[in-house]
Amino acid sequence: MDNIITLDGESGEIRFVFMDLIEYADREYIVLLPADDTAEAGEVVILMLDASDEDAREESYIGVDDEDTLRAVFGIFKARHEETFHFVEEDA
Repeated sequence: MDNIITLDGESGEIRFVFMDLIEYADREYIVLLPADDTAEAGEVVILMLDASDEDAREESYIGVDDEDTLRAVFGIFKARHEETFHFVEEDA
């Protein structure tokens, strides 16, 4: 599958399916789906592109802690892909 990417994590390499690249608040975020059985079914990971080193040969990503940003980016993702995926709302 062409859209598999591998990122270095704390416990080694982790494989993800690249789902989308989303611009929000002048930043870029990637939406990933774990390719292995490491997360609950259908749970995505959202990471922010680290633009601090534009000369870097490889892209690096930063985890997003801000819940409002996560909701906004995931909302954009859902709107873009509402015809492709069935999204289930979790009870808060």
